[in-house]
Amino acid sequence: MTVITTFKEKRRDKQLKYERSVLKDLSVKTLKERVQQYFGSSRIAQSFVMNTGIEEACYDVALEAYLLGAKFSKFAYYGESIDEVRKRCYREEKHLIDTLYNFLLYWGNGEEAVMSETLYYSCEGYIDIWWKEGYEKAQRRRKLRLH
Repeated sequence: MTVITTFKEKRRDKQLKYERSVLKDLSVKTLKERVQQYFGSSRIAQSFVMNTGIEEACYDVALEAYLLGAKFSKFAYYGESIDEVRKRCYREEKHLIDTLYNFLLYWGNGEEAVMSETLYYSCEGYIDIWWKEGYEKAQRRRKLRLH
C-alpha cells in the first residue's frame, strides 16, 4: 500500500529540516546577552526584562528574525545584494518589529509613552541584528554546502 503525501506536506517537512539545521548554530547564551544588550540598559526595560515571560517573547521574536534572514539569504546566492534581499522581506521584518514593540508596550509599567520612540528603535535594532546574523550564518552554510 502506498502512502500519499501532498506537496504542502513535503515542503513543510523540508522547511522544518532546514530551520533545525540553521538553529544548531545558535546558543541560548547569545540570546540572553542580546536581550540584555538591547533592552537591559534602558530605564523602561529594566523593570520588565527580568520577567521571564517577556524575555522568552524576545527570544521568540529573535528566532523568527534569525530564521527570516536565513530563509531570504538564498537570494544572495543568486546574485542579489543584501539591500535587495532586505527589500524582499520588508513586510515580514516590519511585522516582527511591530510585534515586539507592541508586546513590550503592553506589558510595560506605563512609562513607555514618554520613551516609546527609543523603545521602538531598540526593537528595530534588535530585529535587525538577528536578521543579519541569520542571513550571514545561512550564507556561510551555503558556501560550505551544509544546506
